[in-house]
Formats: sequence, structure tokens, C-alpha cells
Amino acid sequence: MSGQSLFARLEPLLPRVRRPVQYVGGEGNSIVKPWDAAAVRWALMYPDAYEVGLPNQGLQILYEILNEQPDVLAERTYSVWPDLEALLREHGLPQFTVDGHRPVGDFDVLGVSFSTELGYTNMLTALDLAGIPLYAERRGESAPLVVAGGHAAFNPEPIARFVDAVVLGDGEQAVLGITDVIRAWKAAGAPGGRTELLARLARRRLVYVPAFYDVAYRPDGRIQAVTANRDDIPARPTKHTLSDLDSWPYPKAPLVPLAETVHERMSVEIFRGCTRGCRFCQAGMITRPVRERNIETIGAMVEAGLRATGFNEVGLLSLSSADHTEIGEIATGLADRYDGGNVSLSLPSTRVDAFNVTLANEFSRNGRRSGLTFAPEGGSERLRKVINKMVSAEDLVRTVSTAYAHGWRQVKLYFMCGLPTETDQDVLEIADLAREVIRAGRRASGHRDIRCTVSIGGFVPKPHTPFQWVGQASHEVTDARLKLLRDTVRADKEIARAVGFRYHDGRPGIIEGLLARGDRRVGAVIERVWREGGRFDGWNEHFSFGRWESACAAELEPLGVSLDWFTTRERDEREVLAWDHLDAGLDRDWLWADWQEALRETELDDCRWTPCYDCGVCPTMGTDTQIGPTGRSLLPVVGVSAGSPVVTGPVAAEAAEAGAGAGPAGDLRLDPAAVGSGTPA
Repeated sequence: MSGQSLFARLEPLLPRVRRPVQYVGGEGNSIVKPWDAAAVRWALMYPDAYEVGLPNQGLQILYEILNEQPDVLAERTYSVWPDLEALLREHGLPQFTVDGHRPVGDFDVLGVSFSTELGYTNMLTALDLAGIPLYAERRGESAPLVVAGGHAAFNPEPIARFVDAVVLGDGEQAVLGITDVIRAWKAAGAPGGRTELLARLARRRLVYVPAFYDVAYRPDGRIQAVTANRDDIPARPTKHTLSDLDSWPYPKAPLVPLAETVHERMSVEIFRGCTRGCRFCQAGMITRPVRERNIETIGAMVEAGLRATGFNEVGLLSLSSADHTEIGEIATGLADRYDGGNVSLSLPSTRVDAFNVTLANEFSRNGRRSGLTFAPEGGSERLRKVINKMVSAEDLVRTVSTAYAHGWRQVKLYFMCGLPTETDQDVLEIADLAREVIRAGRRASGHRDIRCTVSIGGFVPKPHTPFQWVGQASHEVTDARLKLLRDTVRADKEIARAVGFRYHDGRPGIIEGLLARGDRRVGAVIERVWREGGRFDGWNEHFSFGRWESACAAELEPLGVSLDWFTTRERDEREVLAWDHLDAGLDRDWLWADWQEALRETELDDCRWTPCYDCGVCPTMGTDTQIGPTGRSLLPVVGVSAGSPVVTGPVAAEAAEAGAGAGPAGDLRLDPAAVGSGTPA
């Protein structure tokens, strides 16, 4: 009988693996529902280790929304480490869920949420362990639908052959719409089989089905066209946008892990989207427009989440949390409510120009002042104009001086290397900034015990951004500039001991770039890497550049393209890009025009406070920027109601990945770098 627990067979294997507690389930607020009572069954996967995947907000939101439906069952699965993978293969056990330890292959849907493209090989491991054919075209009627979502699914073409469907955008309403279609199809006796089910989902604009679109190539390797091969589906699938966040206050009961995870806190997403216009930032582009939760909803969600979990830290999440129009009132209200208790607040991301000491003091009132993090991103002011990160060296030094004067002792600075138009001198100016930060801290604090950590990630051009046409810097160029910077900092006797230097080499970024901007031909590379042992490519200790490089040579070069062709090659304006047929709401001509503004080193204002500059999102998506102030008060607490909202109108895709995260309680982390590779931390 399907849906049976595998735990009796799994348990004897667990003492033989690293950290077996990650596979046992039973977390606080986890849910195991009767198999036979469910009409539709979802297995939700985050394709990385449990410790990284469990805190993911998007997966937790979908898990809770689905399980609130009386006849729907949702369970979670994560990537198993190679030690358990080997044992599962040896003993004939499949990929399983951590909730009911049920075989993933027994579910109706396997929903995979990608935050990074480097998780693609982990999906193949899960499919193979689950007994699900790797290629969508070879799956029988009983195999689960494999549905991808998340930020890294906005160009799903490299994994087009492995997935049945893709959800673009916000997922809350989309998963319910997909469930409705599957329920009705099953109740009618599964007419037309798997193909008809996918067609129904595509016709309702719920998903993009890669098999329903054909790709033609030019003799020079570029794409000639991507066209629908059916008349009854959209020529250009569009993303889903959730308009009223206050009606969807999820998660109401966040999961409380038994094993250690990368973020030990309860999180509330205070708004979604960003219009700051950083040209490198895919997340900011694809999540437009800005939609704020009001202060009452935030207060109620914090209260309900703390009550349901027992966590003593609350992270207020978004792409730039201090940009919420009522962030001051929110910070003061929450600090007042939990004053004297053991609840601390953290603000995982903001900007230099949004920082103020009053706000920082409120967030550290019940915690400790361990550090502040700022992300200038570019070393020189010229380069910051190119990327539209409107922060001057004077702004940074002034902000840091204020922080040091009010008791902070450590500052972290995030930068990227390999940005468009970057020179060696731009990178060396990072050392100048670090020196000025140390000097400012010593002056403001009156002592020399000041620390500054410089952390650098490699820039990766992403789809649906103004930099989608850019030739990526080679890993040799990136590594040479990082070595030059490191040697410069170490040679400066004034600051050498006060500056910590952290960076990743350029090789993982090149592979991320291949997967981010690749087309369907890259799927053969992913498969070859996986068959040759590729696993956990987002982790330094498992990543092998040589394996990827040789797979590219074997699979791409016979087709007249290469690793460099997909990464370091500059695209021209009219080249058909692999993701052009997928509508993220952004006008392609506007993106190109903004790329030209970057080359002219022209900054663009935030459209929340200026007239519309025609990026295309609001008219295309039928949406609008939603911001306060509302004039409402955090108190009294308004209860978070149980049950899902009624779904009406168009339906939507994957929840925001607003989980980039804070450090320990009281560590106010400001604007973390959005791009980078290597071991998650």
C-alpha cells in the first residue's frame, strides 16, 4: 500500500550516518496527516541539507497553507548527505519525507524550491533515489508531477528536461490553484492522463510546462526562437504576484527544529519586493512591486509565532527591512512589548542610507551589540554608480562613526568582485574603505580595539536584471583581483591586524553563472556532473570545478558552444535569451536601457518616492506598489486567524526567499551580499 512509513527500515541505518537527528522528523509544529484521508498529496523539497532547508520561509509557508486544507497532505524532504545516500542505495530504500517517512515517489506532486542554481544536482539525486525517472518525458501516470519554484527557477531552461512544470513568482495562491486542478482531475478519473493534467495547469496560467515549448537554435549557437507547440496555452507564461500580504499571515506556527540549523529564530516577512533598483540584484527585480504588511499584522504574527515556537529571537525579513515605511514604529512597538524579557529582535537587511542609531538601539534593546553589517557592494564610488548602489564613502564613514560612538565595536562590510566595468583600482579601493572605517571607529570610540571584517563574493550576472547581457569576469580575473586586495590589506601595518578578510575563489561563481544563464543544452552538463558524483555543489568541500569543466567540454563543445560561451561572452541587445519567453513583468527594453545607464554611470532613484520610470511590472502584472504609513498602532495585539483565506481571481507561485538572515541575538545585520558561492553559513 502506498504512503507507508519507512522508518522501521530507516532507523537501523541512522547510527551509521553524520547527524542522524536531521532525518527523524518530529519537529515542533510539524504535521503528519492520515494518508487515505487526502485527495491530493504534496512532497515539498528544499534541495540542500536539512540545516539549510528547514528555516527556509518559502517552504514553511507552503507547507502550512497546504496542510490547512482538509483533504490535502503536505510533507517535507531535504537532500540527504552522501553517507546516507550510499546506505539508502545499499538497502533499497527511497528518498523519504521527514514528517511521515513516506516514499517521495508515492506523492502526487514533488515541489522543489530553488534558492540557488547550485542545488540542481541535488534534485537529480532525490529523483533517482525516489525512483522517479530523471526525464519528464519518461514518467508514467503514477509518477509525481515534479514542479520547480523559487528565485532560481526564473530561468528553468537548464533543468527543463527534468521538471514537469515551473511556478514563477509568489506561491501562496499558486499551490492552492494547482491542488484544485489535480483534485478535480483525479476525481474525474484522470482523463487524458499526465499530458492533459499539465495542459489544464498551463491553460489556467498556473505553471510553465517546458515540454509545451520548442527551442530552435541558430548556426552560431544562439537561440533563434522559443515557441509554444500547442494552441491552447499562453505564448508567454507570467509570474504570480500576491497582492495582499496581510490576508496571508504565514507561517502562523513556524517549525521548531530538533537539530541545529543555520538560523535559530522565528521570522516574519514584513514586506515583499524592492524598488531600490540595484542592477545586480535578481531578487529585487523579480519580486517587484513592493508590498508591505501593516504594523498590526506584523505585531500579531510576531506574537503568534513566539507563542507557537518558544523562540527568543525574532527576525524581521525583507530584501531591505529598514525601508518599511513604519519600521521605526514597528521597532519601538516590539521593543516596548517585549522589554525586560528574553526576546531579542534582529533586522537581517538594510542599507547604509537607511541606518539610524535610534532604530539600531531599539533592535538591540534586549540583545547584545555584537556587530553591524553593511554592504557597499562596490569598492569605488564610480562602481557603485554603475550598480546603482547609491552609497558614498562619506555616507559609510559617517554611519560607522555614529555606530562606534554608540557602543558598537565590530563592523562587517560586504562587497562583490567581478562587477561590470570593474578595474583593479576599483577593487583596491575596498582597502581604502576598510582603512577609513577603522580610523573612524578609533576616533569615535576613543580606543584602538576596533574590528572590521571584509567579506567578498563573486558577481554572477542573473536573468531578468539589467546585467543579464554582461560578460561575466573569468575566475582567473576574479582570483587575481582578490589576491591583489588581500596582499594590499596585509601590507598595511595600520589596519592589517584589525581587518579580517573572507572571500571565495572565482570558480564556483562561474558554474553558478553557467546554470543561471544557460539554456536547455546545459541540462546534459548537469546530468553528467551528477552521474560523475556531483552533489552539494553549493558547499566548498563538495564542489569540483574540474568535474564541471570536463562535463562542459564533453557535452557543449560538440554543439559549438562552451562554458565560456555561456559565461564570459557579452550578449547583444537583440539576442534571444533563454528566459525571454518567461514574463517576470519587467520590460525588456527598460532593462536594456538601464544597462546603458549603468555604462554611463547614471544612478536611478527608488520609484516608491519618485514618478514611475516604466520598468513594466505594475501595468503588466495588474499590481501596484503598496506602502504606508497606515497610521495604525502595533497595540493592541490582533490575533492571527486560523485557516487559509478564500482564494479568488488569478492564482500565484513560490514564496519569497527572504531568509538571508541575521547572526546571533543583537547582531544587527545590514544588507548582506546577495551574490556568492560556497558553504552556507
